Amino acid sequence: MALILERRGTTLVPEPIIPSVVLGGTAVARAGSAAQKERLLAPVLEGQGTLALACSERESRHDVSRVATTAEQSGDGYSLSGEKVWVLGGDCADHVIVSARTGGAVDEAAGVSLFAFDPGADGVKVEPLKTMDGRRAAHITLEGVKVGPDALLGDAGSAAPLLEEVMDLGAAAACAEGAGLLESAFEMTREYLCERQQFGAKIGSFQALQHRAVDMFVELQLAKATMLLAALKVDADADERRKAISTAKVQLGQSGKYITAQAIQLHGGIGVTDEHDVGLFYKRMNVLMALFGDEEHHVARFTSLSGFERSAE
Repeated sequence: MALILERRGTTLVPEPIIPSVVLGGTAVARAGSAAQKERLLAPVLEGQGTLALACSERESRHDVSRVATTAEQSGDGYSLSGEKVWVLGGDCADHVIVSARTGGAVDEAAGVSLFAFDPGADGVKVEPLKTMDGRRAAHITLEGVKVGPDALLGDAGSAAPLLEEVMDLGAAAACAEGAGLLESAFEMTREYLCERQQFGAKIGSFQALQHRAVDMFVELQLAKATMLLAALKVDADADERRKAISTAKVQLGQSGKYITAQAIQLHGGIGVTDEHDVGLFYKRMNVLMALFGDEEHHVARFTSLSGFERSAE
């Protein structure tokens, strides 16, 4: 999957692979029954449907256990109430997988459950949103949405560890797509330096610009190497997985900012217009850096897992 996402990132293909397959699809594949997999995953595999995972709330930041959305027993089913924000692909998904609390306090891991529902059901309000990179997300409000017992994925109250793992898979996927994106941004810039003439010479012959291109290449290799490490460690011990993915996400933040900013600047005036594709890569990279935990979040997680204390500085 990492290799597919990397190639996909080189051309900014806008297919919902991360929202539908990596997030929603993994949640169903890991927690769903055979009947639920047939009902929810088969259409995705056939290219006839999409999924979305709704687990972020206004005050949850990157903590999937902080869930205020509730799922109360209603007959033999449940009644869902709450709000989810920035649901990737949530504006057009055929089914949404939502985290809701069947027990415990708002910030407890125990008591978090997963439910699948139809976004066209009564009581569901979907507010489409346009993201920075021109793609789509949604805020979804649930007001007493009735679902049957077959909507519950897995055992009630046990979904928090799975959600954390799915968010890590999403972060690894963002790193994979980002590596491909940075490759294209670098190659696009290198080609421009070899073609653009100024002062009677190709600007790529200027040593100062060559040094910046070399720095871009180094950052690209760092992003690719840590992305591959994260992809290799997704099935490892939980702490090893977390460390590898946080390392890759931090490196994506550092390399992503540097390479795309240099690409814009080295293209000159055309780089800040909508007429050149380099700006599209810049916008998508900023979204990838923020998804599934930004650089600050993953630095904090890595230092915590490694037993380090961050200094005030």
